[in-house]
Amino acid sequence: MRKRRLGNSDLYVTELGLGCMSIGTEENAARRIIEAALEEGINYFDTADLYDFGENEKIVGQALKDVREQVIIATKVGNRWHSDHSSWTWDPSKAYIKEEVKKSLKRLETDYIDLYQLHGGTIEDPIDDTIEAFEELKAEGFIRYYGISSIRPNVIKKYVEKSNIVSVMMQYSILDRRPEEEVLPLFHEHGISVVTRGPLAKGLLSDKLLEKVSEKGYLDYNYDELRAILPLLKGKVAASRSFTEVALQYNLANPAVASVVAGASSPEQIRSNANAVRSQPLSSEEVAVIKEIAKASIYKEHR
Repeated sequence: MRKRRLGNSDLYVTELGLGCMSIGTEENAARRIIEAALEEGINYFDTADLYDFGENEKIVGQALKDVREQVIIATKVGNRWHSDHSSWTWDPSKAYIKEEVKKSLKRLETDYIDLYQLHGGTIEDPIDDTIEAFEELKAEGFIRYYGISSIRPNVIKKYVEKSNIVSVMMQYSILDRRPEEEVLPLFHEHGISVVTRGPLAKGLLSDKLLEKVSEKGYLDYNYDELRAILPLLKGKVAASRSFTEVALQYNLANPAVASVVAGASSPEQIRSNANAVRSQPLSSEEVAVIKEIAKASIYKEHR
């Protein structure tokens, strides 16, 4: 599987990464999904301390410990579970980040984290202190690089200006083109990579497209618009290939994108996504057709 450089780091991530949130907590089933990913050549695995109260990190660490030097492990920090696990609070403080990284390292059974990401962020955060925490962890050898997982343009711009982030994880798809206008050119200019999530838009951009349409619509699209636009997209750009291929290749067509992180709840899903990423890239003409059909929206909220 092809690899791309993550920002200005020396990490080269596969064009498809595994979003581990969806692998579940049954260890044998989860391990089979991770093993399928390894068999397909995937080297990028994304988890978070938030997922399943840390159990996800344990499963990922256990499954990858024998191939640790061949893979890139990304995890996230900033959401602090209440003691009763009923909910969590946002805590981007330096003290919390430096305390929590040690717990993640233990759960992951590793001495270092390749990519440590802030799991959110607001403009009111103590951003300088947060950056200081990541920089110290990097200097101390606990992490190799850091990034943020956010869709807030104002927050992202602060980190681009003030920090040494190598990546930003954000939602991006044919049906969610919000990053294109405001942040993707900025990342490309500064040598920062995007790691995308939600590329299939909750299944709307898969071959089950119309089965997944909800009365609630999706982002800027209402029900009727989705019923109209999805068959049109399929007819124009997916007549001879799967819609999953088109959806994943659309993300990869943007020069700022390093890896598309897709979740999977079965080995079969992994194989399908891997085949889609290995397929023929979209032509510039196909990208133009998609952009003509799909809305070019902006971030009205989540600033």
